[in-house]
Amino acid sequence: MKQPAMLSAKAFEASEAPIKAFGEALLEAGKANPDIVVVSTDSSSGSGLSPFKAAFPERHIEFGIMEQGAVGYCAGMAAVGKIPFYAAIAPFVSARPFEMVKDDLGYMRQNVKVIGRCGGLTYSQLGPTHHSIDDFALMRTIPGLLVLNPGDPVSIRKATLALAKHSGPSYMRIGSPNMPVLYDEDLPFEIGKGILVREGHDVTLIGTGTVLCQAVKAAQLLDRKGISARVIDIHSIKPLDEDMILKAAGETGRIVTVEEHFLNGGLGSAIAQFLSQTRPTPVKMLGIDDRFASNGPYEGLLGQHGLLAEQIAASSIEFLKKKF
Repeated sequence: MKQPAMLSAKAFEASEAPIKAFGEALLEAGKANPDIVVVSTDSSSGSGLSPFKAAFPERHIEFGIMEQGAVGYCAGMAAVGKIPFYAAIAPFVSARPFEMVKDDLGYMRQNVKVIGRCGGLTYSQLGPTHHSIDDFALMRTIPGLLVLNPGDPVSIRKATLALAKHSGPSYMRIGSPNMPVLYDEDLPFEIGKGILVREGHDVTLIGTGTVLCQAVKAAQLLDRKGISARVIDIHSIKPLDEDMILKAAGETGRIVTVEEHFLNGGLGSAIAQFLSQTRPTPVKMLGIDDRFASNGPYEGLLGQHGLLAEQIAASSIEFLKKKF
């Protein structure tokens, strides 16, 4: 088997909490740039902001539960040269204040970084009100707004540092439970560029965020059945790495997308829309169909929606059997 392109030789040997990786990187960015400030809405410690708060208490602002007001406050700080990172629970920084994110940040082009933690299904036990499985669809519609969803602790750190240098409104989703470390610390990371996790020629699995590891495991299972699966990490939902996707479509002929999001409006929709206009390619989208996700243990929820490695592998095999 060909050696994976980017996957660490020690992949899956360690795990780390996403908010820990984010919080450490934010502190590093804050030390390098005194204009960075952090904001939260009754969610500071849970969002990984404690290290920054301890180091720079004067640059940390904790609101109550008033997300719409916090977005407007961040826009005002950005208008005078500050770089706000606003972090709280994902549905409450995307769906709840959507109008303010659209108007105050997107329309006004303010340099604010919105971080949605416990994204996707990872706030599992609290159920539909706390799942953010529509955030990509919402945020993708805002002109000029960057949307990121890194898939391991190393890429979360890299994405956070990249956001600190990026000029413009941004949204980044991170999960809640510990994530396996997939990459080495010297991982090259660039906004708008996917990561080729491993080569393959029969089918391409495109994963994002917390379920990227499930796509990697699925490719390993397919390998045992003689099926060569390419794996791509699309951490940049907007903009997409169109060149990498187009190359995969041409070389493998079929694409399976894996995401914790509604099938409507998510990464799979974005990829299918792009390919329909450039190189029509069969796309199998794995995600959450047109129903509210339940509450329960995280892996149990993934299983309900066909997002565990064994299910992804089985879906890929069935997809390969279809004639187009």
